[in-house]
Amino acid sequence: MIRLAQEAADDWWEVEALYDLCFAPGREALSSYRLRDGVAPVATLCLVARDDDGTLAGAIRNWPVRVGGKWALLLGPVAVHPTRQGEGLGALLIYRAIELAREGGWSRILLVGDAPYYSRFGFQRLDGVGMPPPTNPARVLGLALRPGAWDGVVGPVTRPVPPPEQSGH
Repeated sequence: MIRLAQEAADDWWEVEALYDLCFAPGREALSSYRLRDGVAPVATLCLVARDDDGTLAGAIRNWPVRVGGKWALLLGPVAVHPTRQGEGLGALLIYRAIELAREGGWSRILLVGDAPYYSRFGFQRLDGVGMPPPTNPARVLGLALRPGAWDGVVGPVTRPVPPPEQSGH
């Protein structure tokens, strides 16, 4: 059985080790990491999935960003340990993060990923939303958590200033 919980401070390095295992060594050179540098993730939307014995099976994090001056969440990274892939843990983490984001009052989520995989969660290509280069625009996907939340939202994706705790989302 898998238990989902909010990522705790003690989980940080174990989650980082999972990301290192699951992603290419240069993962931190990706454009999405430039948006995360020096920015705290949204703690309530950072989850870990653990086996009954406490072994880390998967993790997801979400980060605040701005798109054309509007608040959004940047979903990811999400990773599942290679020995647990194919069991639906990634989907479980994504669905739970979406649910918590909606409950937390967020309006929109974006990510950089494969449309065929993420479309099952409701993500669609975002035209007019620019991630820092060298991001393939066809991989910039969004999900509206409220009807029309992405309507008219265009522009560059930027780091959050001021932090969302001070400005609402």
